[in-house]
Amino acid sequence: MKEIPSSRWIRSILKALGPGIITGAADDDPSGIATYSVAGAQLGTKLLWTALITWPLMASVQMMCARIGQVTGKGLAGNLSQRFPRWLLLLFVGALLTANTINIAADLAGMADAASMLSGINSHWFVITFALLISWATVKLQYRQIANVLKWLVLVLFAYPITAFIVGADWGQVLHDTLIPSIPHSKDEWATLVAILGTTISPYLFFWQTSEEVEEEKSAGRSTLALRRGATSQELELRSLDVGIGAFFSNMVMFFIILTTALTLNRHGITHIDTSRQAAEALRPFAGNFAAGLFTVGIVGVGFLAIPTLAGSAAYAFAETLGWRQGLSKNLKQARWFYALILVSTGVGVGLDFVGINPVKALYWTAIVNGLLAPFLLVAILIVASDRKLMQGQPSSRLGWAVVAFTTVCMFAAGVAMFVV
Repeated sequence: MKEIPSSRWIRSILKALGPGIITGAADDDPSGIATYSVAGAQLGTKLLWTALITWPLMASVQMMCARIGQVTGKGLAGNLSQRFPRWLLLLFVGALLTANTINIAADLAGMADAASMLSGINSHWFVITFALLISWATVKLQYRQIANVLKWLVLVLFAYPITAFIVGADWGQVLHDTLIPSIPHSKDEWATLVAILGTTISPYLFFWQTSEEVEEEKSAGRSTLALRRGATSQELELRSLDVGIGAFFSNMVMFFIILTTALTLNRHGITHIDTSRQAAEALRPFAGNFAAGLFTVGIVGVGFLAIPTLAGSAAYAFAETLGWRQGLSKNLKQARWFYALILVSTGVGVGLDFVGINPVKALYWTAIVNGLLAPFLLVAILIVASDRKLMQGQPSSRLGWAVVAFTTVCMFAAGVAMFVV
């Protein structure tokens, strides 16, 4: 029986879903959950509108990065090295590695605290167990296996919308605060906005998205740079759909985390939340054990998704900058330095959790660093995306360029406002 065109199109879409969905879900890591929980607890529903605004902004940025990877056949650092001096690129990737390592520590701590809350076992055991499990999987599994596992882990994020509906809401007020922006008035409110932007439109996602496009092409048999150059209009359209869905899903989860904590914690005067575990524990009296349990399971599940992304993005960036052999499609012997950096970054993250460094304060500064670093990287990405020679005659569209430029201006403005308000 001949397959109808619509059926083939649906199968093509499902097959194309991957890097965009994974990147979007990885954006809602345990540290991101903590940031969104702080926003909801401190400010209630005042910043719900940010989820609506950051969806197209994040999607445009990630699609521009995806296009760079698809068209050039190289990762982001490899393309940036064609237009910028090496010292500047090393500065960028050094800041990326530092922020990512601290983020890994915060994510491991968040996962371990959540698992400890569910099991009663000391959280330090979970820090070690999770780190070893993630490191083993990253080194031993091939890219396609890792990608398939990560795609299924995306499902854990449905815990947050479910939790919000269990809690209940005044949907008229929610709609008002979503559609009508409330501009921050204090330094703390601006800092929270910068942290949200830095967590949502984060530098590590730029590098990860671009590198995963290259990995997708390698897994499809395009082993040489010459074979990977250029992309068909259908490939670009399918990736655009993938990225758009991933960004929508990411921002939907962000929306419901802010909403859930606003409806429970802020409404009952609990405005000081330091960790994602505290958010889950504080939910229990107001939302019940089931809702708090769902919130907690989501923290653990998304950590398994986010930590390989954090460690991998920095490794890709350094490998391309320094000319190392790299890629999750290679084994340990073929890409020793690439995997060594992943393992060292994860190991240092574990160490930070054991030496008494406050992961929450570290997380706050990481979010600020990401929020301040991202617009500078976006300027560099805009330059690369509009370079017809680098982009093989397929530069970014004018609309995509304009939206990313607008995103860059907004992030610069928020960063400045944080210091001057």
